[in-house]
Amino acid sequence: GSAGVDLATTHAVTLLDSMVHLPTGVHGPLGEGRSALLLGRSSTTLAGLFVLPGVIDADYTGEIKIMAWMPTLTCMIPQGAQIAQLVFFIAVQTPSVDNVRGNAGFGSTGPPQICWAQQVSLTRPTCQCQLAWRDQHVTLTGLIDTGANVTVIS
Repeated sequence: GSAGVDLATTHAVTLLDSMVHLPTGVHGPLGEGRSALLLGRSSTTLAGLFVLPGVIDADYTGEIKIMAWMPTLTCMIPQGAQIAQLVFFIAVQTPSVDNVRGNAGFGSTGPPQICWAQQVSLTRPTCQCQLAWRDQHVTLTGLIDTGANVTVIS
């Protein structure tokens, strides 16, 4: 059988910016103590729409939404488009603090973990460095913080 259960959009959506949360009409909890990985379908990725993966906890009670990203702007997603899937699993129980997850979703159980983010555009943040040795001088331009733990110099 299939490894996952397809998720579809509840209504047509036109993406006007690069990231959006798409409603599915499916609500937690998932039942029987199951959690799930929310993943994009391969056909969705081939079409140029990227579903960002996420974990749906067994005790989540809100609507499960699909977080999608489109690198090229303006994309129309029709109602009922099956763009994601849930792959169920039983999580290993670990000792935890007694808290209620509720229905807020998307990292609502704690403070933000990203302290600084830089919007990377066509004018990416760069730094110029001059190297000199004897009578030779070279100016290098480097791309700062690509997020890939690499240095890019042209």
